[in-house]
Amino acid sequence: MKQNKISELQQSDCIEEVRHLYETAFPPEEQIPWDDVMVLVERMPLDFTIYYDEEQLLGFTIVYPRKSFNWFWYFAVPEQLRGRGVGQQILSQVIKKYKDGTTILDMESPEQECENQAVRRRRHAFYLRNGFRDTGVGRSFAGIDYTIIIIGDGNFTMQDYDQIIAELRSHLDNMPKPEENKETNN
Repeated sequence: MKQNKISELQQSDCIEEVRHLYETAFPPEEQIPWDDVMVLVERMPLDFTIYYDEEQLLGFTIVYPRKSFNWFWYFAVPEQLRGRGVGQQILSQVIKKYKDGTTILDMESPEQECENQAVRRRRHAFYLRNGFRDTGVGRSFAGIDYTIIIIGDGNFTMQDYDQIIAELRSHLDNMPKPEENKETNN
């Protein structure tokens, strides 16, 4: 399994495949628009890694490395590869890379009544099997309940969550706005 930083692949054809995976793996209400993600990758110290085998895309991860804890932001594997151990291999690499620190992940709550509750429960169990533990911290955004899980030493509090969300919002709020059309009709 090979891996590359997104910055190394932005000019290649595979970037569109990664974008498609991002836009299909997560519900729209959980996505930051792709173009905004690309701006954030340039402005923030995000670790956006793409995993592949030969020419086949295996998945990607986005981690926001921080001093107090790392925020495991996005993780996706193409649907046709799920359940085949690919996600396990990628997660093992991420855990190994950040083993000297604490890493948090916010995910859809497995306890919320919804259409994909069984999927959420399987996903939650996957992370627990890999050493994550529940923090008891959670929030609701746009009608979706999220729970925070953690791996590594330490605890995670609601104050920590508020701080990291404020950091993300400050980056989003400071993004360049699309220029208005300056053409005028004569």
